[in-house]
Amino acid sequence: MPVTRFAPSPTGPLHLGHAWAAMVAHDLGEMHLRIEDIDRQRSKPEWETAILDDLCWLGLDWTGPVMRQSDRMAAYGAALDRLWSAGLLFPCTCNRRDILAAASAPQEGAPLHGPDGVVYPGTCRGASRAGRRPEGVALRLDARAVNDLAWTEGGAFRTMDPRTFADTIGDVVVARRDFGTSYHLAVTVDDAAQGIDLVTRGADLAEATPIHVALQSLLGLPSPTYHHHDLVRDTAGRRLAKRDDARSLATYRDAGWSATALRARLRESRIAP
Repeated sequence: MPVTRFAPSPTGPLHLGHAWAAMVAHDLGEMHLRIEDIDRQRSKPEWETAILDDLCWLGLDWTGPVMRQSDRMAAYGAALDRLWSAGLLFPCTCNRRDILAAASAPQEGAPLHGPDGVVYPGTCRGASRAGRRPEGVALRLDARAVNDLAWTEGGAFRTMDPRTFADTIGDVVVARRDFGTSYHLAVTVDDAAQGIDLVTRGADLAEATPIHVALQSLLGLPSPTYHHHDLVRDTAGRRLAKRDDARSLATYRDAGWSATALRARLRESRIAP
């Protein structure tokens, strides 16, 4: 049986979209639970407790202990040290306004957007990479170090060449100044640590897959198979967001919905009732 994971952030209530993501991971494999709480300012213990309660109410169980990213900073640091020692990272002092201004310069044309917003124009690539890995500063992966990529997505074999990666994704942040890591690095390291061989997640995260495959290759980690499922949307076609408390699982539970009825509704339709 494939090993899957459900990895919510404890920054608000679980909504129907989270329920669907957990159901897919649970139904397609042996599900592990990961709490993605590297954002310490927004992550709250009460939201983690609510997540566990909601999963139990839905009738979804998981294998093994709960992994918390806040406990794994040493593992992320070790991965960053390996990339830094290989000369694959550079420190970056640019803010969003700097990046947009450089990418929008007349000679650059219209700025391209990738998984993390405007594709980084390479402003800080010439920064020193000597000595020990710096801390308290953003670190970017030099896209020029990425080789040919290949992965399996939904039963299909997919590839990306280095030029396409550099042009459409660019030098992604692998360590944020305030977090000491990034979503991309953390999930890559954590998936390997938990033995995940089937990553199930929403279609909105599909474009991030080449980043994770690139990091797996550079860190010598196994590459899982990917399955990106459709999203739960409201009647206007908008995908649900964390701020959409009106469709939180607690709201449906308080309104008298049973877990069985809610699961059946989500399997029948990805339009929120």
